Amino acid sequence: MSSYTIHVNGKEHFVIADADTPLLWVLRDELNLVGTKFGCGIAQCGACTVHIDGFATRSCQIQVSVLEDVKITTIEGLSDDGKHPVQEAWKELDVPQCGYCQAGQIMTATAFLNENKSPSEEEIREAMHGNICRCASYNRIERAVKVAAEKMS
Repeated sequence: MSSYTIHVNGKEHFVIADADTPLLWVLRDELNLVGTKFGCGIAQCGACTVHIDGFATRSCQIQVSVLEDVKITTIEGLSDDGKHPVQEAWKELDVPQCGYCQAGQIMTATAFLNENKSPSEEEIREAMHGNICRCASYNRIERAVKVAAEKMS
């Protein structure tokens, strides 16, 4: 076990963990930031998506030992009041069914829209392709990304 200083949601945190501990488990078990979900554990479903220096990253596969000089944002840190344009679009279109994948979906959509302010439907579909929704809310997710893009422009 070693100690690490990581920067999550604008705050510095000191954690003690094995070097190969995935960020997902540090967030959930050490920092009590449980909005980031465990899905598959192999970076294929997107439920664990967070931002690392603004880029959508699967937290289940990145080790805590490589994160000391980066800025990590979780769903809890996306906005103080839940009023980020992507979160607002999700609420407006009533996107979630079970809701389990939604934090990862929102984090992926936000990183995408920060890079592409006016995406086409095909670009949205491609950007969101790696996030699995077991309830198959894909049409609402894609519409919400489009609405969020309009709100952000």
